[in-house]
Amino acid sequence: MSEAERGPTPRPVRMAVLTVSDTRTSANDTSGDLLVERLTAAGHVLAARALLPDDGARVSAQLVAWSAEVEAVVVTGGTGLTGRDITVDALERLYDKAIPGFGELFRMLSFAEIGASTIQSRATAGLVGTCLVFALPGSTNACRLGWDAILAHQLDARSKPCNLVALMPRLGARDGTGH
Repeated sequence: MSEAERGPTPRPVRMAVLTVSDTRTSANDTSGDLLVERLTAAGHVLAARALLPDDGARVSAQLVAWSAEVEAVVVTGGTGLTGRDITVDALERLYDKAIPGFGELFRMLSFAEIGASTIQSRATAGLVGTCLVFALPGSTNACRLGWDAILAHQLDARSKPCNLVALMPRLGARDGTGH
């Protein structure tokens, strides 16, 4: 059964979307628009959205601020290899825990669409405090793939055998009791 057939998630996630780009504007941010459309269609709550230039300090500051306000952030852009692609570097310095399987799975799925060019993507994910942070490439097709094939399922409490929503209450637990 598809996400649309199942209807909105019974446990909405409070989310933010950040586009990192020196060239995108609110008028042509198709990747950010797609992510907002997908997450709201799934029944999640868009709590914040921003578009920032490729500036590591500003990206880091925005993520730190949002990590206290939302449960998940999806970032698009700045995941490549050029000198201006700073998103991954800015995010990974903030991670309390990395989620390496996200980038690995994204690149595996992306290989079916773009072949070996997928090695140029540094898609990543991790926890900043208890906030889940996912970074996708800036292309709309990459954002569609990342949402439809990975995030739509992991941010839906009904997904089996497991999903990230079920882990949310325990993400900050340190003593083995959930506290």
